[in-house]
Amino acid sequence: MNLFNIPQKDPAEFLLYIWKIIDLPQISEKSLIYHVSFDLLLISPKKAYQLIQKSIDNKLLKKNSNNSLSLSENLEKKLLNWQKRRKQKIEKHERDLIQQKSNLRDFKTNIKSDFNVLLKAFLDKGTLNRAVAVSDESFNIMRLEQEYGLIEADVEGSKEESYKIQINSSKKILTHDCHDFIERRSIDKKFCKHLVKLFLLLKENNENFALELLNNIASSINEWEFTN
Repeated sequence: MNLFNIPQKDPAEFLLYIWKIIDLPQISEKSLIYHVSFDLLLISPKKAYQLIQKSIDNKLLKKNSNNSLSLSENLEKKLLNWQKRRKQKIEKHERDLIQQKSNLRDFKTNIKSDFNVLLKAFLDKGTLNRAVAVSDESFNIMRLEQEYGLIEADVEGSKEESYKIQINSSKKILTHDCHDFIERRSIDKKFCKHLVKLFLLLKENNENFALELLNNIASSINEWEFTN
């Protein structure tokens, strides 16, 4: 569940949403009403009180011996699972940031390598920084035929459906459908962040192939068609 989508129609999910924010094992009824109504501005104090009473009756909340309130065992398990997944996501994001900085540092350190020199010819200012921020996991390379210079890949982007990338060396066609490529990069035969990231991934697996493909495009750039 997205922390910023407020599920007010489902009392159980609404309580989970609140507990994700307050992050307390237990809280007094008065404090809970105050948080919900005045800190979070979700519902009026009257509705907050009614929600609490109904949740106690329906065993979504439990009243402790000290009169504080806490989540039911079932909701507590859901909260703990969510916290675990969120922690894993944050840790993965931190690892990705470290890897991105490492990739960027390596690229800048080895800027004079044949691969980097060729790749720079297809870059505009800032594209490399955006490319290394794209996660490796967002790519799905479905077809890779090195002997024919054929590549087909999907990459997750900002829209619901994945973007498509197709490269055909024999026909000298590079096809991609992200907005940045269509509206800006393809006109000048430049790479968007997705294409740069693709070549960085290719380099990791087979630098000779990546270099050969880049060289093929660069040496006959006027014959290549960049299209969507």
